Amino acid sequence: MKILKAATLRVLAFIAVIIITIGSFVLISSIQEALFVPNVYLIWIFKSPYSGLVMVFEIYLFWGFFYIFSKNWRKAWRNGRLIKKYRKQVIAAFTIFNIILLYTITSAVAVITNDQIIDYSFFSPKGREYSYNDIVKIKTGVYGKGRTFQFKHTKGDFFYIIELNDGTKIDLAQVGGVKNDQDERFVIEKLDRQLVNMGIPKESSMKYFEYTKKDLAKIYTDKIRNILENTK
Repeated sequence: MKILKAATLRVLAFIAVIIITIGSFVLISSIQEALFVPNVYLIWIFKSPYSGLVMVFEIYLFWGFFYIFSKNWRKAWRNGRLIKKYRKQVIAAFTIFNIILLYTITSAVAVITNDQIIDYSFFSPKGREYSYNDIVKIKTGVYGKGRTFQFKHTKGDFFYIIELNDGTKIDLAQVGGVKNDQDERFVIEKLDRQLVNMGIPKESSMKYFEYTKKDLAKIYTDKIRNILENTK
């Protein structure tokens, strides 16, 4: 009976993690769009590695799930010496940490408009503005190695990284949202033609392109191919 109960808890925890992950991204993306994205934009980006910090909330979910449903877990937590002795300090530190964490995640936004890039961050909540002329390099391709952690890419992921004149790098493929719900590859293809025609140096590789065909329809892989082959 105990084995069955433990197995059921694991299954429920797994389902809950999926739900909370999706819900967290949707909620945070909605907040980001409301706070940082202007009405006139082409595409906005939820920047990595900060987007991966959402997984911290998954850890909280695991903890809360087992705290509610596991008597032994509650007992071990309540009897912990550190918690009993420094309860107020622990709660205060936990609260401050989560406020900083939420702010860090929420402010990790970059916006591309018709004529500029706006980069928001922890230290630049008002955003730093750049023109297309401030882009000094483009690097694009497909990742050939898989990930083992949420902070990293997935095998077969397309990337399109622009480097600005102060060293800032933004991957336009890490999409938070696209105007009129277009597919981001269509928008990036059009933007890429404009940037290349401006004479911005571009480093492009077709290596690992075949990996994109595993999960994407031909209409989308064709767009990626067009982007990768668009060089001067």
